[in-house]
Amino acid sequence: MTTGRRSLVLRRGCAALALGVLFGCAVAPPPPAPVAVPRPAPAPALPEPSSESLALTAYYARVQADLLSQGLLRTDGQPKDAPFTDTMLTENFIRIALFDEYRRTSGGLLAQETASRLRRWAEPVRLQVHFGASVPQSRRATDRARIGSYLARLSQITGHPIALADQGANFHLHVVNEDERRALGPVIRSTLPDLSTPEVAGLTNLPRSTYCIVYALSEGVSSTYTRAFAVVRAEHPDLLRLSCMHEEIAQGLGLANDSPLARPSIFNDDEEFALLTRQDELMLKILYDPALQPGMTAQEARPVVRAIAARLLGGAS
Repeated sequence: MTTGRRSLVLRRGCAALALGVLFGCAVAPPPPAPVAVPRPAPAPALPEPSSESLALTAYYARVQADLLSQGLLRTDGQPKDAPFTDTMLTENFIRIALFDEYRRTSGGLLAQETASRLRRWAEPVRLQVHFGASVPQSRRATDRARIGSYLARLSQITGHPIALADQGANFHLHVVNEDERRALGPVIRSTLPDLSTPEVAGLTNLPRSTYCIVYALSEGVSSTYTRAFAVVRAEHPDLLRLSCMHEEIAQGLGLANDSPLARPSIFNDDEEFALLTRQDELMLKILYDPALQPGMTAQEARPVVRAIAARLLGGAS
């Protein structure tokens, strides 16, 4: 889904003062008495997490450690051991951008890959990050900085306006623990009123195997997104949490599916790569290329995608 000059200035200032004394300049008046600076108010105490949330924190710490021990959650975005051609890029894009991972039913989302149409945002993406009370201020500052930098990168890749917002957001990302997420129902219904009760429950009652999730919705029969809602577990350790942010934000831009053939890519459930890769960047670039239009089917989009991919990779088929 960061002072050598300052120390040089200080040294120059000391030298000037020393020369002034040496040549008999007027002695500077004594410095004023120090003014007492009020201490900042202590940070509010964090709410006590439930035993279930504590257990999940320990569980996901083990998950991250296990994945890293296997050489997974890689952060090298353009690895030499995972080359790809324009043909591979075309096929990966078709599978990830023009198929859905889930199908909406009256009983909620059903895990079933389904042919779809090309979808993306037409209006600027204004993403607001919401932190649960369980998230300490230091982590909030780190996450906001990382997300802001990531959004700037996504905007540069796609050529589409994407940035953090404090109000008027159309993309909401909630970093919450188990207890806070279960209480998100009213917020979800207010933000995404078109969701059914089972779909709301799909967000509030995540199984342990679901690390994070995003819903991106379009209006009526339109294929342009207008709203998105993502949830990232606050229990995740640092890299796993950042990996969730990379994937869910990028999926919320229109790369909605996963594929076991996509490598290197975060749109692959094998967890090999933690952060957006070079191929993922190219798929986002293709998605927002003006030669493609929202609503295109895979058959309509394929020749256009093939031409864009060949241009981006110089015909390395």
